[in-house]
Amino acid sequence: MPTYSYRCTECTEAFDIVQSFTDEALTECPVCGKRLRKVFSAVGIAFKGSGFYRTDSASSGAARTVTKAASSTSSSASSAPASIGSSSAA
Repeated sequence: MPTYSYRCTECTEAFDIVQSFTDEALTECPVCGKRLRKVFSAVGIAFKGSGFYRTDSASSGAARTVTKAASSTSSSASSAPASIGSSSAA
């Protein structure tokens, strides 16, 4: 369940509370009884590891390994890949 931050508009009382997504938002300050507002802040997300950016997949050594494997397969498989490529281009 998420934690929500609230602050009173009158007495500036601030607190955090754990609520379900389906729970109603709090509207009354527990200290003075005046109006509460939800406090929104930036969410801290850290992407660690590879694969999160467009350039990650192109710069890995795995791409070179796949290219080498594909070229060795096409040279040993006579003209089948060449005929497929030329028929789709025409």
